[in-house]
Amino acid sequence: MKRRNALILTALALSPTLLSVSTRSYAMKNKLQLDPNPENVEPFTLDEVEWKMRLDEEAYYVLRQEGTEAPFSSPLNEEKREGQFACAACNLVLFESDKKYDSGTGWPSFWQAIEGRIETKKDFKLILPRTEYHCARCGGHQGHVFKDGPRPTGLRYCNNGIALKFIPAASS
Repeated sequence: MKRRNALILTALALSPTLLSVSTRSYAMKNKLQLDPNPENVEPFTLDEVEWKMRLDEEAYYVLRQEGTEAPFSSPLNEEKREGQFACAACNLVLFESDKKYDSGTGWPSFWQAIEGRIETKKDFKLILPRTEYHCARCGGHQGHVFKDGPRPTGLRYCNNGIALKFIPAASS
């Protein structure tokens, strides 16, 4: 009986803490909204615990651990409406829909990013160097850029669909 009472008292004592964590988690995933089209892109950072609360497991793997989703797994491959494609982690618009094309690779592909919205670095994970790109605001991994895209740039920004969210144009 004493043990059960102690457990009940412990649970009651912890309930404000659990409620606080749950409330903070909800706020992280649903309330924190950053401007998708700021005049200047300011860095945005969270610690890894906050990122894990903000993103689901697959999105965390791609955006924070530089993973890659399976090809042909994203519904954004078929997205044809007018609009913008934003970073799924921080909402910064990275691409306009008129720069998207079907590369046949199985990932959403674009021939041009919005200036100042992405940053690049060399990636040697597959031995040969590739150019990896990230969101300029939160550092979220988006994909790789290759020099086999269409004119006028000749570039193919090969993006993980889970790293993006589509924002339809007002008229769509």
